Amino acid sequence: MAACAFLGLGVMGGPMAGHLAKAGHAVTVYNRTAAKAEGWAAEHGGAHAATPREAAAGAAFVMACVGNDDDLRGVCLGDDGAFAGMERGAIFVDHTTVSAEVTRELATEAEALGIAYVDAPVSGGQAGAENGQLVVMCGGAEDAYAAAEPVIAAYAKACRRMGDVGAGQLTKMVNQICIAGLLQGLSEGMAFAKAAGLDGEAVVEVIQGGAAGSWQMVNRHKTMLAGEYEHGFAVDWMRKDLGICLREAENVGAPLPGTALVDQFYKDVQAMGGGRWDTSSLMARLEKLREG
Repeated sequence: MAACAFLGLGVMGGPMAGHLAKAGHAVTVYNRTAAKAEGWAAEHGGAHAATPREAAAGAAFVMACVGNDDDLRGVCLGDDGAFAGMERGAIFVDHTTVSAEVTRELATEAEALGIAYVDAPVSGGQAGAENGQLVVMCGGAEDAYAAAEPVIAAYAKACRRMGDVGAGQLTKMVNQICIAGLLQGLSEGMAFAKAAGLDGEAVVEVIQGGAAGSWQMVNRHKTMLAGEYEHGFAVDWMRKDLGICLREAENVGAPLPGTALVDQFYKDVQAMGGGRWDTSSLMARLEKLREG
């Protein structure tokens, strides 16, 4: 069992830290809203700290799951940042979905301090975090990954090293690119079924076992058909992620015409007031178009 710190207790980080504690690790948490950290510690029996530096002091592993590039820099750097409290040989594991650029930047900072860095974005959503069933895609040195993987296993159903630092974030970009296209296709299919007078649920029962089947189809078609979009990863966060994908695509010279189009469709959903709706709300946009 290891001494761990966990920075960021949102809908993903809170449950992930909870699984670490349940597995027997000694966990100290930090959250920008101190009351949330205090509540987590009261529920799970761990400790809480006032700053990332204090949380990281003495920890062999420091995990982070925050919002974006700037949030990650904020918990890592500066006098109160985690890096200032970590000892040489400790390992920083970032579960935030951020740019490969900030990942490499912070990994360089960590290396200068004798700290290992593993970028480890996750897929599986809030339900995956709560159930300890996340898929974790990692980048970093082989020895750092090998040390961190048994700890990450507390909340992962699958974990794999994809290459050096940054490879985890690049793999997560692939994940988001695929999901964006898949959800647009599913939304169009469900909208077409309704317009054609078909029973959408019956349609899915028939096709979900074939080549068109997907997790999104199985788990989201009922709420999509009912016009309910409060069940998962928010549009605002998806646009943040797709922005990362599109910027990196320019860097590597990979055209993403479909992704760019779906990103604009999500922009339309935001304009409809759906920034906090889940990503299946692409169908709401199609319904609005149909209504004129």
